[in-house]
Amino acid sequence: DDWVNVGTYRSMVHDRRTVGLWMSPGKQGRQIREKYFRQGKPCPVLISCGHDPLLSLGAGNELRFGLSEFSWAGGHRGLPVQTIRSERYGLPMPAHSEIVLEGAMHPDDTKAEGPFGEFTGYYASEVSDEPVVRIERVYYRDDPILTMASPMQPPSDFSFSKCVMKSGMIWDEIEHAGLNGVQGVWCHEAGAARLFNVVSIRQAYAGHARQAGLLVLSCQSGNYLGRYVVVVDEDVDPTNTFEVLWAMSTRSNPAEDIEILHRTWSGPLDPMLRPGERLNSRAIIDACRPFEWRDDFPPVARASDGLREAMREKYRTILSQFDA
Repeated sequence: DDWVNVGTYRSMVHDRRTVGLWMSPGKQGRQIREKYFRQGKPCPVLISCGHDPLLSLGAGNELRFGLSEFSWAGGHRGLPVQTIRSERYGLPMPAHSEIVLEGAMHPDDTKAEGPFGEFTGYYASEVSDEPVVRIERVYYRDDPILTMASPMQPPSDFSFSKCVMKSGMIWDEIEHAGLNGVQGVWCHEAGAARLFNVVSIRQAYAGHARQAGLLVLSCQSGNYLGRYVVVVDEDVDPTNTFEVLWAMSTRSNPAEDIEILHRTWSGPLDPMLRPGERLNSRAIIDACRPFEWRDDFPPVARASDGLREAMREKYRTILSQFDA
C-alpha cells in the first residue's frame, strides 16, 4: 500500500556520502526495510533534521501499524502537515524541514554503528554492523535551525515529553480496548517513560486490576521495552511516586499480587540484556485493595483535604516562614 512510516531512528554520520541507520528489532521502519531486503531491493529513505515538534512526538512513539504519523500530527494540530515529493524516490518530506537527506539502504551494505547514549540513561546497545544509507540528494534551508532533545539519564526534556505522550496514548488504547473505570495513567520519568508505568482504576469486578495491568503492558503504546506495570486504586495519584510506593507496600502481597510474563518484546537498548538478546520479562504489580474484601479493608488514616486546607489557612503566616 502507500503507507509511509515516519519513525525516530538513530543515524550515524560515516562520511560525506553515507550515514548509518539503526532501527530496533520489531520497529515499523525495520519491518519495512526487511521487506525490501527479502526481495533483494534497496529500501528508500528520507532523513529529516529539524521539523515540527509534533512530528517528533508522533514519530518517537508507537502509533499503530498503518497509521500515518503525518495524519496523526495533522489531526492534533488541526491542520494537514504540508509535504512535498522527493526528487529521487517520490517520498513525502515535511515541506518546512530544515535539512532532509534522501537515499537508500542496500542489502548487505553495512558498517559498524554505535555506541550511542540512549533514553534509558546508558550506552546500552553494542556496536554492530548496520545498513548504510547512501545519500543521493540533500535538501536544506539557508541558515537552518536545529533543535535538540538529547536522550540521556532521566530526567531530561526528552524523557518528560515521552512521559506525557506515552501516558495519554496508553490511556486511550486501554479504554478503546474496553477497559472501564480508568482514573489515570502515568509513565514515570525514572523509568525512562517505558519501564515503570502506573494505572489508577475504580475497581468494578474481581480481576479488573489484572485486566488493567495486562492491557497496559500489551497495548501497542506500552508493549516495547517495558518492565513494571503497577495498578492502584482511584484514591492513589498515579503521578505521585510516594503514593504509588505506599500502595505497593500496603496493598500488595508479593506471593499473590505480582504476575511475571516471560519472553516479551525488548531490544538492544535494554541495559539488562546481554549482547544478542532481544527478549525480557515483565511484572504486573496489583497494588489495589483485594476486590473480594475491599469493603472490609482497613480504612485509610488521613486528614481530609478540607481539614488540611483549613489548617494551612489557619497557620499560613507561620508556615510561610518555612516555605521561604
